[in-house]
Amino acid sequence: MKLRVAQVIPQTEAEGPGHRFALWVQGCAIRCEGCCNPEMFGTEGGREDDTERLATLALATPGLEGVSVLGGEPCEQPDAVADFCERVKRGGLSVMIYSGYTLAELKAKGSAAIERVLATADLLVDGRYERELPEKKRRWLGSSNQQIHFLSNRYAKDDPRFVSSNTVEVRLTKDGLVVNGWPQGARGFEGLRAFRRRG
Repeated sequence: MKLRVAQVIPQTEAEGPGHRFALWVQGCAIRCEGCCNPEMFGTEGGREDDTERLATLALATPGLEGVSVLGGEPCEQPDAVADFCERVKRGGLSVMIYSGYTLAELKAKGSAAIERVLATADLLVDGRYERELPEKKRRWLGSSNQQIHFLSNRYAKDDPRFVSSNTVEVRLTKDGLVVNGWPQGARGFEGLRAFRRRG
């Protein structure tokens, strides 16, 4: 199945618990002001990839705890995202989904494909990014209105990894400079965009 992908980082500690395969999908109709990934808003960007190939790549990456699917907006390509997540879940990896829609909004859509996405998720981070509400206590969140939903018993709410400081990772690859993670402070996202442009 085809999925429009903006970016893949095969191993990161900045997008969820443990070492994770992070996949950013292309396209987002929500378009939160101050989002750190405005280049992922348009559906025409990124590249088309195959969910089976991506899942095989994730499952072949040594030392992974799970996958994180970000964006863009994963639930705007729910069939393909569900297919990818089901494949990696069968392979033993945990699944973390980031959505700008709240869990209630996702359920209200009445979409069988979105229900499949949610059924694979161990963790769901939901809600719009609010630039004026920077998250300063919980890890892997951009703003304090966002919530982490524990949708399986794979993770515990009292896991200390969820309350430590955020991480930003910087990589120089053959394709250029790659920055990922959640900066601290209200101006963090703007700073990362400027850094990316300079790079």
